[in-house]
Amino acid sequence: MVLIIILIIIALIAVFFIGTYNGFVKLKNRVDEAFATMDVYMKKRFDLIPNLVETVKGYAAHEKETLMAVTEARASIMNAKTTEERLEGEGVLSGALKSLFAVSEAYPDLKANQNFLDLQKQLQKVEEDIANSRKYYNAVVREYNTKRESFPSNLIASMFHFEKRAMFEINESERENVEVHF
Repeated sequence: MVLIIILIIIALIAVFFIGTYNGFVKLKNRVDEAFATMDVYMKKRFDLIPNLVETVKGYAAHEKETLMAVTEARASIMNAKTTEERLEGEGVLSGALKSLFAVSEAYPDLKANQNFLDLQKQLQKVEEDIANSRKYYNAVVREYNTKRESFPSNLIASMFHFEKRAMFEINESERENVEVHF
């Protein structure tokens, strides 16, 4: 009788370990999938930027500071070595693009340019897609991190080195209103 109870306890512990480990693997894969989806949209935006900058440059040549901010933000993403650096660079790029569109308001010819309007429309669609994919990514990361930090699953997380994942957060410059000076 005691042997049966011990075997049942061992079986329950084994089921707990296997279930928790498999749950972490599933969540880790969902986080990776969510990041990859977000990355596809960010790549689309990334590819639109040179065309947008060239179009604006023709009309607003003296807005070099804004154009440089967009170009530098794009370059920082290309040079990012970690997910955290990449996410931070994407936040900076979002702020720089807001400034670029704010500058375009001062140039009626630019606002009427069909190429610019098409690029702006494409970029707005991509930005919506990025925002939705960020929400999904952050939700999955929150679920993963919560499980990773909750007892007793945190024991398994530490045993198998399931590391905390970074949320996609906007930086302080995105929280501020864009100021345009003429």
